[in-house]
Amino acid sequence: MKKATPYIILFLVAVAAVLLLLTGNKENQKIFDPRITLRKRDKIPYGAYIAYQNLKHIFPGAEIAYDKMEPGRWDSLSAFKEGQALLIISPRFFAEEYQLKKMLEFAKNGNDVFISAMVMGEDARDFFHCSISYFDFSEVGAGSPVESDSLVVSLQSPPFSRHSRFSYPGHRFDSHFLSVDTLTSTVLGYDHHGNKNFIHLKAGRGNVFVHLAPLAFSNYFLLNRNNLDYYENILSVISPSVKKVIWDEYYINKRYPYPQDDQRKGWFSALLQYPGLKWALLTAMLVLLVYVVLEMRRKQRPIPVMTKPRNDSLDFVKTIGRLYYDKGDHLNLARKMGAYFLEHVRNRYKIPTGNLDEDFVRRLQFKSGYEWEALQELVSFIKHLDNAGAITDKQLASFHKQLETFYQKA
Repeated sequence: MKKATPYIILFLVAVAAVLLLLTGNKENQKIFDPRITLRKRDKIPYGAYIAYQNLKHIFPGAEIAYDKMEPGRWDSLSAFKEGQALLIISPRFFAEEYQLKKMLEFAKNGNDVFISAMVMGEDARDFFHCSISYFDFSEVGAGSPVESDSLVVSLQSPPFSRHSRFSYPGHRFDSHFLSVDTLTSTVLGYDHHGNKNFIHLKAGRGNVFVHLAPLAFSNYFLLNRNNLDYYENILSVISPSVKKVIWDEYYINKRYPYPQDDQRKGWFSALLQYPGLKWALLTAMLVLLVYVVLEMRRKQRPIPVMTKPRNDSLDFVKTIGRLYYDKGDHLNLARKMGAYFLEHVRNRYKIPTGNLDEDFVRRLQFKSGYEWEALQELVSFIKHLDNAGAITDKQLASFHKQLETFYQKA
């Protein structure tokens, strides 16, 4: 039983960790996922999967692409070509001044920029010469009617064919313009109170559109009633001859210096807010971890020492060499050393050794970088071994020294 105690404790710790992950956040227990992501791949209610997939039907002749780089460093579009459209759908749009200038240059070259966000940074508001009133989250509380938290939008007629209202029972989370520059801006849409939430700005040969109800691009909104008509109408402001449409998620992926509004803390995070309880939990977990590690170390078996494998083939070669040397058969041993040398030349330098002439010596000297005179002397001695009747031990020792020098330097 004592041997199994550490493993039982480790199993209980693992089960507790899994339970914390599953029960620590009450949002995970809900079937309806309330997260607002507006990402093209998300099929949750407030994702933008349907909006992205329908781009190919709205713009059948255009290439649909995705980009997540900051303005001016796009991977999928060119800042100098025309006939392109950039779609930025994000809960927040905190673009810096140089990024806004890059988008303006892009639009002036004959392109369209469509921005939809419910919160815009100060640089963006100054750049578009507008002021914005944001959604008051205090309007939605316990017991309030659904209509108070329902998005209702409409389009200006003209330029659109009719002044229809579109709505859904989900979160509103929209904003509206308090003021716009009437000299440069044209109003295209309104919210449920008739406030302006969609404007158009002319930029050179292109256009910039600013929209303040991004949840109108969510799956939940587009699947409700005939809201796809709103989606198609609102994107009809983009030139129908557009060649490329880019769905940009740079501002969705961008990290902001403050926490997101839609995050919810679980009960475990709430417990950690109390310093005394926080340190008690951390100390208990640390003590338990140390006990488990020390107990496992005690029961660990010693690792046997593994001896390094011996190279028996090298010992065999040395034994055969000593055998030939002890017998005095120097010629036979020298011929075998010469044959090994020629095999080394064939394998390493890919030079045929059938004819050991001056051309062979020249090619070997070129590939090995070995000295010409020493190499010529070495090859001449190997040729001499074919017709020699016998050689002395001094000749054998000199030949061995020449070979070793070649192997080391070549």
